Amino acid sequence: MNIIDKTDEEILEVAIPMWGDLVKYSNEGEYGKFIRKFSYDLLLGLNEVEVGKQFARSELARNLSDDVDYLGIIRRGEHVTVLFRQRSTKKEGEWLGRLVLGYDKGEIKIFGASIF
Repeated sequence: MNIIDKTDEEILEVAIPMWGDLVKYSNEGEYGKFIRKFSYDLLLGLNEVEVGKQFARSELARNLSDDVDYLGIIRRGEHVTVLFRQRSTKKEGEWLGRLVLGYDKGEIKIFGASIF
C-alpha cells in the first residue's frame, strides 16, 4: 500500500480528524493522547523528555484554535504532507501546520507534525 495512490478526498477523510485530534490534545496537554497515532519510527526518534517540556511550555501549542483551513497535499515517496493554515486563540497571526502521513504496519500513521 502507498498513501500517495489515494485521492485527495480519501486522504482528507483521515488527515482532518487526525489534525483535529492533535490540536485538541495539544490544547489539553494530553501528551499520551497527542502521540497515539504517531508511527513507530517517529516515536523511536522522539526525545520524550525534551518534547514533553516543549509541549508543556509552548504558548502556541497550548492555545491552538479550531479555526483551521486546509491548504493542500504534497505527495512524495511513500508519504503525503497535508498543509493547514492554523490560528491561535492567544496569538495574532497564522501558522503553517504540516502533517506527514503514511502507512505503518498496514495503518495510516503520523510520520511528522509541526507548526511553523
